[in-house]
Parts: sequence; structure tokens; C-alpha cells
Amino acid sequence: MTSLSRLLTGTAALAALALAAPAIAFELDSRFVDNDGDLVADIPTDESALLDPETLIFTYTPVEDPAVYEGVWQGFMDHLSEATGKDVQFFPVDSNAAQLEAMRAGRLHIAGFNTGSNPIAVACAGFRPFAMMAAEDDSFGYEMEIIVPADSEAESVEDLRGGEITFTQETSNSGFKAPSAILASEFDMVANEDFTPAFSGSHDTSILGVANGDYESASIANSVKARMIEREVIAEDDVKVIYQSQTFPTTGYGTVYNLTPELQEQIRDAFFSFDWEGSALQEEFANSGEAKFIEISFQDDWSVIRQIDEANGVSYACQ
Repeated sequence: MTSLSRLLTGTAALAALALAAPAIAFELDSRFVDNDGDLVADIPTDESALLDPETLIFTYTPVEDPAVYEGVWQGFMDHLSEATGKDVQFFPVDSNAAQLEAMRAGRLHIAGFNTGSNPIAVACAGFRPFAMMAAEDDSFGYEMEIIVPADSEAESVEDLRGGEITFTQETSNSGFKAPSAILASEFDMVANEDFTPAFSGSHDTSILGVANGDYESASIANSVKARMIEREVIAEDDVKVIYQSQTFPTTGYGTVYNLTPELQEQIRDAFFSFDWEGSALQEEFANSGEAKFIEISFQDDWSVIRQIDEANGVSYACQ
């Protein structure tokens, strides 16, 4: 197991804010139980509550155009189908809210939830994360960056005071939660007082908006930017980075809590037995450092994200 603590670098103010914070009371929705204390929903012991669907529905976190990723994940889904003996269907979603609601309603069985929405997915949708992409040496993570157009006069975050900063969605760690905490703790900048907040809806929209000069600045995940540069959607010198955060965990992959234990184990095995060599996943994610899936712990590896949520006053109450 790779520990997140050995990957935290830079941005001392946010590190102090997150890592020195007291333990957060994290509670699951009343539909779930956590008898083993690992902060994720237990698999039901009542067999009548278990699901064993003929077709498994899979989705990837909506950080970019979903159409791009159906083909990227096809080889993995074929492997997953072979490992489980079931059909696997890709479910494109265009927002974190839609993804959360699909799993909460029982229409989504396997998913990659982005860093910031993992806690609410665990608390409200019965998500059981167990894997994350990593490099060959087991290192993992990405950084939040605040970017501006290449020809912007802004050279530091302080230069954005009085202007507009574009975020992605409120459930995104790098697109909203982490920069909100950083701006307040490190720069004494509060939304609607020291800058005007705007929301683009996605990382690729924010990155394109800055590259095209439509947005003054934006907070984004640099892993998404790296993939867009690799696909030549933007050029590296189209944007200028004026801030980079500590390293955060990436998308967490897992299942809904009430699949049968046998099926959950088969799905888990499929992630760790997938051969990346020559795959579309390798082609897409290698430029941002990923080369395999590794095992993760929501309790340990997402503690810094829950602490950032605490700093931002985020509630896990389910609607």
C-alpha cells in the first residue's frame, strides 16, 4: 500500500491546514452500516439485498468529454467482462451529480469517482473504492494548478485579487475545494469579497477557456492538462501556471456496496490483473504518469481530502 503522506510536497500552508486538522467525524447515510470501522459501507449480509446483474454498468469520472473515454476504456471493459462472465456497458455522465445519483439509485455498479467527490460517493451512494492509477514505482497523484492565459500580466495568485477565478464544480477537489482552502488560508482571498468566482462545469472547459483567453484564470488538475497537451487539444505554452499545490490522490475506482461478495472480488481482481502494455489506457494515461492500478484505502489515502472538506465546511449530508 502506498501511503499518501510520503507524496505530500510543497504548499506548506495547505499541508498545515489539512494534516494538522483534527480527525473528522465521517458518517455514512443511514442506509449503510460500517461494522468494521473502515469508513465504507459493509456488504449486506442479507442475500435478498444483494445485486448480481447480468450487465455491469461502468463509468469514468466526468472530468472531460465522456465520448473521449468510452473508447479509452473499451479494452479494460472487455477484460472486466471476461473476468466476471457478464456484459459491461459504459455509462457516459457529464457531471459529478449525475454520476452520484446513478450509483445512489442503483443504476451504476462500477465507477471511477474523482478525488473530491469520493467522500460524498462513499457516504451517500455506498461506493466502495479500492483502486487508483499509479506509476510503475507505485507513486501516484496530481497537483492542482491555477493557470492564466499565456499573455496574462498575472504572475502570482495575488495578481488575481479583484478579478475572476473560474472553478469547475463544487464537488471537485482541484477544481474547487483545494483552491478555496488555499486561497483563504495562504492568500487571505475569499470568494465574492476578494475575487469573483465562476464555474465552467469541467476541467477541460476551464483549460480551453484559459487557453483561448475566455477566462482570466482557472483552478484545474494538471493531470487533465497533461492529457490535453498530449492529444494536442492545447499547446503547453497556451497557458501559464502561477500556482501548483501539494500532491493529491487521483480518481478512486470501486464498486457499489451491494453487489454480491463474489462479484465484487471478481471486479477487484480484474483491475489488478489488467495488462496495461499496449492498451488504450496506457496510451491515454501514460503522459500523466499512470501505468497500472494499485490498492488504496479510503480511510487512509483520502484523509487529507476529508480534512480539506472540513476546512471548507463541506457537509456529507445526503439529499
